[in-house]
Amino acid sequence: MPPAVRALRGATTVDLDDKDHLFERVMALLEALFERNGIHHDDLISVLFTATGDIRSAFPAEAARKFGLGDVPLICARELDIEGGTPQCIRVMIHFTSDVPRDQLHHVYLEGARNLRDDLPD
Repeated sequence: MPPAVRALRGATTVDLDDKDHLFERVMALLEALFERNGIHHDDLISVLFTATGDIRSAFPAEAARKFGLGDVPLICARELDIEGGTPQCIRVMIHFTSDVPRDQLHHVYLEGARNLRDDLPD
């Protein structure tokens, strides 16, 4: 099967709105996504982050640059403010090329975001 464009999802939460803490959580999320899915830097196309409105200390893309993705197109956006939504939450969508079938990808939800997608296998 030739490589195809794939999208991978994940999310995490922060315990407090602090730049160092946010960087730690975002880098842990990226590391888990890359590790569980065998993603290599050269496979990346772009990365989209969203963060809830209660996160103001830093852009998640800053953490991605620190993680080594400075040459990858990165963008951040505000998550919808939905009543009952998960607070202090950072979500990510990674676009990349892979020969892994879509149904074999492992989306990763950490910390307080684990309950966002309880329909996915661990």
